[in-house]
Amino acid sequence: MTKEQYYALIHPYSDAASLVLARLDVLNHQAGDQEESRPIHGISSRIKDKASIEQKLKKKHAGESPEDAKALLHDIAGIRVICFFERDIRHLADCLKKQSDLIIIKEKDYINTPKSNGYRSYHLILGVPIYYMDGMEYYPVEIQFRTISMDFWAAMEHRICYKNQPFNEMEMRSAFRQYSEILEGMEKSFEVYSENNR
Repeated sequence: MTKEQYYALIHPYSDAASLVLARLDVLNHQAGDQEESRPIHGISSRIKDKASIEQKLKKKHAGESPEDAKALLHDIAGIRVICFFERDIRHLADCLKKQSDLIIIKEKDYINTPKSNGYRSYHLILGVPIYYMDGMEYYPVEIQFRTISMDFWAAMEHRICYKNQPFNEMEMRSAFRQYSEILEGMEKSFEVYSENNR
């Protein structure tokens, strides 16, 4: 894939991500006039770079053309939404899923069913309509919803386990599962306090 092909490929994905970001911003403001009552703590977004796209296609034993990327990859555009509590995640995801012009491509609930290492998050891939002069096409945007504690856990796990293989992998995986459970318990306690102060 040439640089020119890459930039032509990502343009509509960037537009699709911008549309989702705008909708999340509206939903966040609609939740309340006071910043304390808003569900979103922070949002980040990214478009996969050329090397990452090519590497992922290689793992899939596919070609490296823009057509291959478009057909096989659903995470070229990615958004991470950090919420305060799990209820905020559920509410925002439900609101997006109810928007009639968006289509649900895939969802994975790693909150109700965490990964074996303790990873918790809610993944939603939405098809977002991009309109052209002569028609419309849907482009996927992957949204990862996490609470602050889920994001903290994921950042630490990535830093310690993903980049550097730990000395005792089984022991480290067990420890991170326990840390995930501890953080979940803390988060639920804070959520109770938050409900009581409403």
